[in-house]
Amino acid sequence: MYHSKINGLGYYVPENVVTNDDLSKIMDTSDEWIQERTGIKERRHIIRGQDTTTSMGVKAAKIAIERSGLTTDEIDFIVFATISPDYYFPGPGVALQQELGLRTVGALDIRNQCSGFIYALSVADQFIKTGMYKNVLVVASELQSIGLDMTNRGRSVSVIFGDGAGAVVLSREEDITKGILSTHLHSEGEHAKELAVLAPGMGGRWVTDIIAENNPDDESYYPYMNGQFVFKNAVVRFSEVINEGLKANNLEVSDIDMLIPHQANLRISQFIQQRFKLSDDQVFNNIQKYGNTTAASIPIALTEAWEQGRIKEGDTIVLAAFGSGFTWASAIIKW
Repeated sequence: MYHSKINGLGYYVPENVVTNDDLSKIMDTSDEWIQERTGIKERRHIIRGQDTTTSMGVKAAKIAIERSGLTTDEIDFIVFATISPDYYFPGPGVALQQELGLRTVGALDIRNQCSGFIYALSVADQFIKTGMYKNVLVVASELQSIGLDMTNRGRSVSVIFGDGAGAVVLSREEDITKGILSTHLHSEGEHAKELAVLAPGMGGRWVTDIIAENNPDDESYYPYMNGQFVFKNAVVRFSEVINEGLKANNLEVSDIDMLIPHQANLRISQFIQQRFKLSDDQVFNNIQKYGNTTAASIPIALTEAWEQGRIKEGDTIVLAAFGSGFTWASAIIKW
């Protein structure tokens, strides 16, 4: 029985910084209003023609592979998590394989929204634990900005999201006291429409272009969120899935060295921090700078925390996410 360990990390965010004040110039909002409700100060939006979901994933993946000390020829499999693919089909996993010049390895696309990275990590972990693969590239990339309703109608949702990508290389670890100790995945489709985009995307053209031309009053193409309902469910499921992971590994809350929650809303993260009585040193948040980058938020935050020296060998790391679906998940890692 093998374990899998994170052997390399990387992230990429576009250079284009969009502040709350920038948004206040195109919709009826303010820096104070956004920060009070979400904790977000700014986010990154791509400039059309410069970045795509795939290209951001490629940039993050290159950094992760380089830091792992592996070559591209040593990557055995790709798992790519996103809800904002470049095309309706195929998914971006195969485009990433081509852009990185990898061998004809398998590429799996995962659509689990804000929980996507932990779901992808869990899938990769199982492949390694069973001995099928030795090194799996896990990528999460999201391009949200082009598909948002940047008017007063959509302001409560559109101010939240940003673009970016994160990646890790997961490698075989023979010491079963290290690496990913366990992952825990859940879903509850009963509430799927409480946070959703009801209309499908269109390959080659963004739905926002089509709406502007044909039916500007159709809201089904834009993200909808029942904010209060999502918040109430999020804090419950976050707590449950963190406790589930700790219990599965005979750990206590005091054993947590670093909790990295999905960056959905700073108020949710703060609520969970208070509920578990964790110090500021035990929780990492960067939503203030990047907004909610959906599946990419955890690997971006994980990489930043590691780069800042806040994650060290032997630390117990807890990843937790909740999002559309509803889906929620956690991972317990011994670094």
